[in-house]
Amino acid sequence: MTTINVRHMDAPDETRTPQRTLLEAVALGDATIARLTLQPGWRWSECIRPVAGTTSCEAAHLGYLVAGRLHVVSDDGSEADLAAGDAYRLAPGHDAWVVGDEPVVGLEFESKTAETYARS
Repeated sequence: MTTINVRHMDAPDETRTPQRTLLEAVALGDATIARLTLQPGWRWSECIRPVAGTTSCEAAHLGYLVAGRLHVVSDDGSEADLAAGDAYRLAPGHDAWVVGDEPVVGLEFESKTAETYARS
């Protein structure tokens, strides 16, 4: 393995574009990270559920919100509001939606999720 591996997010290995979603994934050796851009009106249960085919999001997320605001509701009823500058870890079993008129931009560091999220 190379000791230094640098990639620019504007040259992704893979791009996925479900409704109101742009995911750009970059492989760094055995790890993958993704940049997610979610447009106003995006909601997991409306935009990604048809791709995922599950009742709620079953991906684990480890990330950082660069811009925008996101509201998350877990299947257990707990809720959180994420804003630009927040680092987060979400367990599988949740819904989420963009709050307001600004797109959400987030970085996903959970390799499995970055590799498979929003893939049909």
